[in-house]
Amino acid sequence: MTPVSSQNQTQPLRKVLLIEDDRGQARVVEASFAKFAKEKFELFWASSYEEGLAALRQNQFDACLLDYQLGPRSGLDLLREIGELGIDTPVILVTSESSPEVDDQAMQLGALDYLVKFELSPRSLERSLRYTIKQHTTLRELRRLVTRDPLTGLYNRREGLELLEHEVERARKFSRALTILLVEVDRLEEIVQAHGNAIGDQALAAVARILRETKGEAGGVVRWSAARFGVWLPHTDAVAGNRMAETLVAATRPLNFTLSVGVAEWNSGRADAADLIAAAERALGEAKARGGNRVA
Repeated sequence: MTPVSSQNQTQPLRKVLLIEDDRGQARVVEASFAKFAKEKFELFWASSYEEGLAALRQNQFDACLLDYQLGPRSGLDLLREIGELGIDTPVILVTSESSPEVDDQAMQLGALDYLVKFELSPRSLERSLRYTIKQHTTLRELRRLVTRDPLTGLYNRREGLELLEHEVERARKFSRALTILLVEVDRLEEIVQAHGNAIGDQALAAVARILRETKGEAGGVVRWSAARFGVWLPHTDAVAGNRMAETLVAATRPLNFTLSVGVAEWNSGRADAADLIAAAERALGEAKARGGNRVA
C-alpha cells in the first residue's frame, strides 16, 4: 500500500484507499485529488486485490475507491468478501463503463456509490467522497440507535438474540463450548421507589460497566430487559462461566445493591438459542428464590 498524495494541514486529513491495478489510472485519480476545491484527502494506493483487502483489514480508512476489474477477479468479489468479514469502510465502485446490472449488484453488496471512469472529474469525485462518507456516518448512527440500548450503550434484546443465535450455530457446528449468564439487579423496583429513577439508572449503568470489564474481549453483553442483562461467552464452559458470575456478584456488593445470576451451558441436547435462554432463566429463578445475591 503506497501513500500517493498528502497535504500538510493542521487538522488530520481523512484517508481514502484507492484499489486500482492500473498505475496510469491511479495517477489520474491522484491528479483529481490535487484539484479538490472544498476538502483535501490523503490518498493511499493498493495495486492489487490482495493488497487492497489487506489494507481494508486495518480499518483505518474513511472511504475506499474500488476498481471493478482487478486482474482475474472483480471489485464485486472484493465487496462480497469485505462484507463477509464485517469491514466497515464505505466503498465507491469505479468502472470503465456504465452498467445497470453492475450498479445494482454493487449496491446490493454494500457499495454506497457507483462512478464511471470517463465521466469522472475532480468535482464529481470530491462530491462522491463527501456524500459517501456523510451517508456512511448517518447509516452507522442509525444502526447504533437501532441495535443499542440508549442508557447503557449495550446491545438491545433484539440484537442480542441475533448474536446469541449466531453463537449457538457456531457452537453446534464446531462442537465448542458456549455459556450464557442472565444477570438481574435484585429488587431494582424497590431501589427506584426508595431513591428515584436516577439512582436506578446509575445502578444499571454500573452493572453495564462491570459486565464489559469482566467479560474480556470475547462474547457480548446485552440489555435484556428493564433489570436484566445477558452475557454470551463463546469458548467458555459452565465452570468458567460460574467463576465469572461469582466475580460479578462480588463486584456489586460494595455498591449498595446486589445481583442474581443464572448460568447455562450449551449442549447437544438443547434445541436452539431459546432453549439455552430458558435454561438460564430457570437458573436465575432459582438464585432469586434463594434470596438473590448469588449464582445458580
